Amino acid sequence: MKLCVPLPCFFNNLPFKEAIEKISRLGYKYAEIYDWKHLDIEKAAKALDTFGVTLLSMCTSEFRLTDPDCRSLWLDGIKESCEAASMLGVKKLITQVGPDTGAGRELQHKSIVDGLKAGAGILESAGVTVMIEPLNIKVDHPGYYLTSSAEAFDIVREVNSPNVKVVFDIYHQQVSEGNIIPNITENLEYIAHLHAAGHPGRHELQYGENDYKNIFAAVDKAGYTGACGLEYSPLLDPEESLALAGRLYAVN
Repeated sequence: MKLCVPLPCFFNNLPFKEAIEKISRLGYKYAEIYDWKHLDIEKAAKALDTFGVTLLSMCTSEFRLTDPDCRSLWLDGIKESCEAASMLGVKKLITQVGPDTGAGRELQHKSIVDGLKAGAGILESAGVTVMIEPLNIKVDHPGYYLTSSAEAFDIVREVNSPNVKVVFDIYHQQVSEGNIIPNITENLEYIAHLHAAGHPGRHELQYGENDYKNIFAAVDKAGYTGACGLEYSPLLDPEESLALAGRLYAVN
């Protein structure tokens, strides 16, 4: 399993270059960020090149797909995010789908599908994949629309674009639904990236109820070739935590 470091989880107060240098020194080759607008993109691209780290993903600048009145804002966000991704060598964008607006779920579902279809041409031209993310509403994201991985996979099937996929967050889906290994391995064609954290608490993987060694082995055996972002809040010193994760779950 390729492990990826979401920089804000570990080094949120460090300049981008320093954070990239730290993870490179720890043996990590892959990183991700959330908000790209705070970056000096030219300097960030140089830092990635200097330390041999690939920025695998970042977030779109707009998230509100559930509301059709916000579609033009979301599409504008896709355009500017694809431009930034191109300069940073990023091939994947994470987009949350937005809050439950209170409209019928079938209407919100359709709004998400229609928005993604409208953005598919932009993504395909840029060579960038956007990934929708189911989140849990029991602990972390009350009021969010998309909680079910099954609905996320349905949305991807309906959009029917190679540039629209799912980021499957194992922590969120453990909270929401469980059945982690089958839900991943039976739907690899719709999944472009993984996130992981221990549950409960959203800390180091080894402190939770999931056996991540078994999960990663099963996912690798099923043919997954992507990466997993260590999206947790460390209880240990950040560098110690990442070094231990690399030993336990194999950085490559």
